[in-house]
Amino acid sequence: MDDSATLSFDHFWTWLVTHPNCIIRAGTPEAALFDDDDLHWHFAAADDGVPVVQVLRGKRLLGELVLMPDQVTYVQGSAGEQEGEYLFELISDTEAERFVAYFFVLAHGYDGGDSFTPSRVH
Repeated sequence: MDDSATLSFDHFWTWLVTHPNCIIRAGTPEAALFDDDDLHWHFAAADDGVPVVQVLRGKRLLGELVLMPDQVTYVQGSAGEQEGEYLFELISDTEAERFVAYFFVLAHGYDGGDSFTPSRVH
């Protein structure tokens, strides 16, 4: 994977749901969900089709992240802070501001082929 590359939300989400055991942590700038040996990640959709990521211990819900894909302009992928971590930032880019709406840290980079395009510079 490029050190810095972009992907559409739909393409990223389709790829991400096939890698639940690779998630190390996920969240927003305000809160994060962390992986642990006795936890597992579950992907669902709310009644209105909104994507939901849940962290479960057995059948007990410990936390969830509800994503608003219409607020995500693109996904920025890059090497993470720690060796072996890959950061995917879901960017909201409006006329007024650009910010990270959500993030996912995985144990590996994107491996879905050449669907990344060169990153945008702001």
